[in-house]
Amino acid sequence: MTSDRWEPDAFKARVDEVLRQFVAREADEFAAVDPMLGAVADRLEAAVAYGKRLRAAFCYWGWRAVGQPDSDALVRAAASMELVHAAAVVHDDLIDDSSLRHGQPTAHVALREAVGARADADGAARSLAMLVGDLLMALAGQLFATSGLPAAYLVRARPLWAVMARELIAGECLEILRTGAGPDTEASLKVIRYKTAKYTVEQPLLIGGALAGAGARLREGYSAYGLPLGEAFQLRDDLLGLFGEPEHTGKANADDVRGRRPTTLLAEAWRLADDTERELLHSLLGRDDPDGEGLDAVREVMRRLRAPDRIEDMIHVRVEEALGALRELDLPAHAAGTLTALAHSAAVRLS
Repeated sequence: MTSDRWEPDAFKARVDEVLRQFVAREADEFAAVDPMLGAVADRLEAAVAYGKRLRAAFCYWGWRAVGQPDSDALVRAAASMELVHAAAVVHDDLIDDSSLRHGQPTAHVALREAVGARADADGAARSLAMLVGDLLMALAGQLFATSGLPAAYLVRARPLWAVMARELIAGECLEILRTGAGPDTEASLKVIRYKTAKYTVEQPLLIGGALAGAGARLREGYSAYGLPLGEAFQLRDDLLGLFGEPEHTGKANADDVRGRRPTTLLAEAWRLADDTERELLHSLLGRDDPDGEGLDAVREVMRRLRAPDRIEDMIHVRVEEALGALRELDLPAHAAGTLTALAHSAAVRLS
């Protein structure tokens, strides 16, 4: 993909190949330390085997929108955003005790076999998964630093990594601290802003822009576009988490309900519910196995309250806000068109 025409499949293939080669090499080096590490090394490669590559795309177009040309070095730098995501996913699945991701066992589930039949097998597998996530984050910085871009470009963008890490971890911490607390829409929106929106859209755009030497006005525009779009992305995830089809999402529908996660969907349902409906929701949330009739009952209450419709409205408002900010930037036509298409891809999807 060297022209101005956006070809998402071709771009994804480029990013996939960068990740495959880089992580396979690092996994081999890791496993060479000791044969016992083979199963852990396998999880490194499994962590990057799937993905839409949206974060890499936003980084890439943060660069291209400044007027910079296509570059294999830039694609390598952009691919590092996907390693940040892979690290966050491993940690998030561990925190949430999720068993499935992309229809496959999550890292801490897959690693149980590696630790054998021992009394602390579950805890040991979880510890290994935590370390896999830590290593993926370290590898993200390594891929970025060795992307092949000029050192002066990397220096411009490197400080944003600390911001991205701080905000991502702050969002994860807020979700943990808010779990089990009274549902609150504004608090839930703050969680998704920091846990997902910033590192999914805003920070990749800003990093790509910084690499390219974007000015202050463009950087402000990236944030004005990226924050509401990132929120729309996670609001869609909230809906798919409960109402999506597992064969598309690759996740278990019951995770958010079982974990009493502070999603905006739950907060809006709670806000709209009367006392009887709240009592019913309270009795269903947090069950060890809230599937079957229990999960259907949660969905039924939410549908009756039109909470999913409310989330759809919130997604629409945020996408329109993002596109409005994009129109104010006076970008090259190919960049504006691609960022518009990416906005719709992020907010309207089945997985």
